[in-house]
Amino acid sequence: MRIGDAAAAAGTTPRALRFYEQRGLLRPPARSASGQREYGPPDVARVRVIRRLLALGLTVNDLASRVHRLDLLGEDPPQRCSPSPGPDTFAPVVLARLADLDAEIARLTALRAGLAHHIATGGADIPDYV
Repeated sequence: MRIGDAAAAAGTTPRALRFYEQRGLLRPPARSASGQREYGPPDVARVRVIRRLLALGLTVNDLASRVHRLDLLGEDPPQRCSPSPGPDTFAPVVLARLADLDAEIARLTALRAGLAHHIATGGADIPDYV
């Protein structure tokens, strides 16, 4: 199928497919005689996996670091991710992303507390860093 049909089947856009290919998440597809990209069901399955992992909060760089594992998640039935932190699994990537999210939540919580305190005091205490 051509890029538009593959993108629609995967729930994304042709631009996203080209981006995933450029970043190494999607193998370069076969080309037709006229040079158009030709995708098959395994490509669509892989794009669906990529989109699910991105929706969970992983980044393109996270996925690129474990690109060789993406096909396992696209199998029917999908292979389970190992919770053990082996260097070849997604576990270290997920744990690092969780740590990043925890740090960002802490930063935003402190920011919110400071802003709430500022409002509660009628704006009398403007922080030094403003």
